[in-house]
Amino acid sequence: MQTNKSFPAVNLPPSEFFSGVKTVLPLMIGVLPFGMIYGILAIGAGLPPSTAQAMSAIIFAGSSQFIFAQLYALGIPSIINVLTVGVLNLRHGLYSASIAPYLQKLPNRWKWVLAYLLTDEAYAVTINHYQQDGNLRNKHWFYLGSGLTLWTTWQLSTAAGIFLGTSIPASWSLDFTLALTFIAIVVPALKDRSSIGAALSAGVAAVILFNLPLKLGLLAASLVGILVGLAIERRS
Repeated sequence: MQTNKSFPAVNLPPSEFFSGVKTVLPLMIGVLPFGMIYGILAIGAGLPPSTAQAMSAIIFAGSSQFIFAQLYALGIPSIINVLTVGVLNLRHGLYSASIAPYLQKLPNRWKWVLAYLLTDEAYAVTINHYQQDGNLRNKHWFYLGSGLTLWTTWQLSTAAGIFLGTSIPASWSLDFTLALTFIAIVVPALKDRSSIGAALSAGVAAVILFNLPLKLGLLAASLVGILVGLAIERRS
């Protein structure tokens, strides 16, 4: 007597790891010049090379590092600089709350490593991967692969920017890759009315409030997007 049993397919850790690497690689087109620009900006702002590189390893958040370097160059008091960076990184709390249910059964050592590797790009590709397949076994290896790829690329591109210094002509306008990278992250994630409303309102607010001092327009636009998104979600 023969019986047919079907078992759910489970990807092995190496397969998940390299799947994460492969999925996030297209975003490196924007991350590479972004990291180089940060390195150039940090040196131009007067930060020592060791400090500029350490920021990439410790803070590991591109937009926050840009803001920090710009405020440092303007001589803004340290407390305001730190608070600005902290507020800007509050979005990682939202990422963490969103992805935590998929990681809650992992040992703490895994959670610590993955929390450190949490970035905009890593979150975007990982949460999409988790939502496509309910089987979570070994899926944390996907997160590790995408996160490590981003971390390595960011460290190397920062070092390249620090080494090159101001030798890259300003006419190259590499900073446009930052906007392209975030567009590539955000647009595929706009799948409902609340997320679309949040993105549109934040974008409009960012343009209107662009000239606010101390880059406060960016913070205000973020708050506008969050409030609009929550309002639409409650109405729905």
